[in-house]
Amino acid sequence: MKNINLSQSQLIALGFVSVILIGTAFLMLPIASRGGQGTDFLTALFTAVSSCCVTGLVLVDTATHWSFFGQLVIIILIQIGGLGFVSIGVLFSIVLRKKVSLRARSLIKESTNSLSVGGVVKLTKKILFITFTCEAVGAFLLSFRFIPEFGILKGVWFSIFHSISAFCNAGFDLMGIKYGAYNSLSAYSSDFLINIVIMLLILIGGIGFIVWDDVTKHKLNLKKYRLHSKIVIFASVILFVIPTLIFFITEQTTVLKGMSFSHSVLVSTFSDVTARTAGFNTVDFKLFSDAGKMVFIIIMFIGAGSGSTAGGIKMTTFFVLLAQVRANVLNKKITEVFNRTISNDIVVRAATISTINISLILVSAIVINYIDKINILDLLFEVTSAVSTVGVTTGITRDLNVISKYILILLMYLGRVGGLSFALSLTHNKKQVKLRNPVEEISIG
Repeated sequence: MKNINLSQSQLIALGFVSVILIGTAFLMLPIASRGGQGTDFLTALFTAVSSCCVTGLVLVDTATHWSFFGQLVIIILIQIGGLGFVSIGVLFSIVLRKKVSLRARSLIKESTNSLSVGGVVKLTKKILFITFTCEAVGAFLLSFRFIPEFGILKGVWFSIFHSISAFCNAGFDLMGIKYGAYNSLSAYSSDFLINIVIMLLILIGGIGFIVWDDVTKHKLNLKKYRLHSKIVIFASVILFVIPTLIFFITEQTTVLKGMSFSHSVLVSTFSDVTARTAGFNTVDFKLFSDAGKMVFIIIMFIGAGSGSTAGGIKMTTFFVLLAQVRANVLNKKITEVFNRTISNDIVVRAATISTINISLILVSAIVINYIDKINILDLLFEVTSAVSTVGVTTGITRDLNVISKYILILLMYLGRVGGLSFALSLTHNKKQVKLRNPVEEISIG
């Protein structure tokens, strides 16, 4: 019998499948639901995928359907999905004082999108420390609001749950128990403490592990930062300011109508930040204007930083594509960013990732539209939310056909694993053709 030689992409893809299936089995248990009757396979699978892939789309309300045990399973899946099961494995190795093999280090590099194998274990330790520290601080700050409102035990649990969910950019909430199912954080749309803490957790979790490493090493000395970190920070500022201004302008007659200036700014800012793949909401997204929904789709498609808890094609990917467009317009032979040259391999990879995600979004929207006859803009919003592992919704997920729900499951999985990584995992063991075909020019544009 031949030895099974799995690539890093295959191991990561199968690892997520394993975690999802285990989570599904736990969520199907009678003890996981409040009614004690158990949960059907599709609902349990959808919830497990959405949790492990840190998306946030749901078929049932998290607070009213799932028991404490079910909620505990969900938050564990979110933590594993946010950090990556490889990082969790390193945590156990550290606790058990086991040496991390070279193959495991290569797997960590692939999982965290690190730039080299050297120092990945040290980086993983830093990731774990920053993650648990931020989540602990976030829970502590949230407890000032939740403990007085829900009591000590429930307040502490709500603080921990929402802190982890926000940092991992998952978007699951427990507010349905008091404010009604699928309400998310709408009851706190004007609460500065809740909004600011949740936004900070989302942003810190979404900038990526490589940026954390630069910040901890070089503090505020941006000149010493890697090019990757410079791009992420610059793009984060742009994506923080411009969409917020657009929402503030376009939604004055919709969701912002009747709000004070400070309330409008807070809602616009939170909507922008949550679109970075977080999944929470403080207003009903189905009430947004068509222009606002299109901006949302663009932000969700871009996503946050590579090697983070967030999804999307990633800011670096989008920035590289813009840099390539600029180079072509200026008739330059090389792509440059911040006085550094981007290799052609990176440009090709960025174009490939973007093309795969666009194809997944368009094909899925067309298929689901044919099946369910739902407005195409709302479908584009929903499928982009799924493949970018965002979790925001216009409320159509629960009403979709069974086939459409399985399509969203596949999109959430591919969004977390990465469409390109999944494709590579399928072609890893195939023989490569060494012969090169003749070159011929074609007309472009």
